[in-house]
Amino acid sequence: MKRIFDVLVSSVALLCFLPLGIIISIILKFSGEGEIFYPQTRIGKGGKGFGLLKFATMLKESPNLGTGDITLKNDPRVLRLGKYLRITKLNEVPQLLNILKGDMSIIGPRPLTLKNFDCYSEHVKKAIIKIRPGLSGIGSIVFRDEESIISNSRKSHIDCYKEDISTYKGDLELWYTENASFILDIKLILLTIWIVLVPKSEIYNRVLNGLPERKI
Repeated sequence: MKRIFDVLVSSVALLCFLPLGIIISIILKFSGEGEIFYPQTRIGKGGKGFGLLKFATMLKESPNLGTGDITLKNDPRVLRLGKYLRITKLNEVPQLLNILKGDMSIIGPRPLTLKNFDCYSEHVKKAIIKIRPGLSGIGSIVFRDEESIISNSRKSHIDCYKEDISTYKGDLELWYTENASFILDIKLILLTIWIVLVPKSEIYNRVLNGLPERKI
């Protein structure tokens, strides 16, 4: 049922987004570095890597510059249009193609690069690779301000991600795998839409029961 839902929703969403997607693609092609999409290897179901698609929002060599896989608030590697695509989360829309292909689901644990994935405990890693990663999920909802947390931390960006973010995000993703259901997915879809519109909202604490306690 989940796979059928993923295909139907992603197909409809792609058709609705197509006109705006064409405009964004044209602007990206003739601005910045001329790249439209940015494929990045992420860890998916079964621990296998796949090419996650995003609109190109950063410099081509971003993984080899500055903070690498970790993006900071006001990161100088982010292109001018990319800033707005990231704020509105429109940069993530091409992942609907990953969903159609079967690499991802609408809702699930957020797929990470190998370097960031390795920050999770072995217990968490074994649990989340049993299901398809998601375009959105509880980790994305709670940590929609991840870039600000890292930028404002007194710790190094690497230590902040490992000690503060990945530990709790791992608990959240584990919570999802243990409570996954169609109803929960619908709730998380609605919550994703809500936090895009109201970024500072913490309504998820009232809507979802039994979430792990936030540690930062």
